[in-house]
Amino acid sequence: MLKDLTDKGKAAAAKIKHANVLLKIDADGLNWRDESASEAFSCSLRTIFSIRQRFVEQGVEAALERKKRENPPTPPILDGEKEARLLQIACSEPPEGFAKWTLRLLADKLVTLEVVDSISEQTVMRTLKKTNFNLTGASIG
Repeated sequence: MLKDLTDKGKAAAAKIKHANVLLKIDADGLNWRDESASEAFSCSLRTIFSIRQRFVEQGVEAALERKKRENPPTPPILDGEKEARLLQIACSEPPEGFAKWTLRLLADKLVTLEVVDSISEQTVMRTLKKTNFNLTGASIG
């Protein structure tokens, strides 16, 4: 299976690399030292160790794939309900003295209404862009 994967070359580069590593460090195969495999495949010793450990503990498929993240690096600030609240505010009349909503005004309003503890203008902008909402009133999509 590993030999077929490396010969055909019709898989993700990381998967082929991991298959090659497994073939080279196999005790019944070429039996390369970890340092040699690390140099040959331009990866760290830790990578070689991780591939071997996943192979032993979880099997060949787990060793070929990259480790999946259990959680995103940081939880999203706006979930679906909070996004809907942002859009509701953006569609409403802007505050007194303003002709239209700005990113800063929307961010401040979300904090004032206690929708979120804090939020940046960039997060507001990304959320509006993701939902194809345009503050200028022109239709985007």
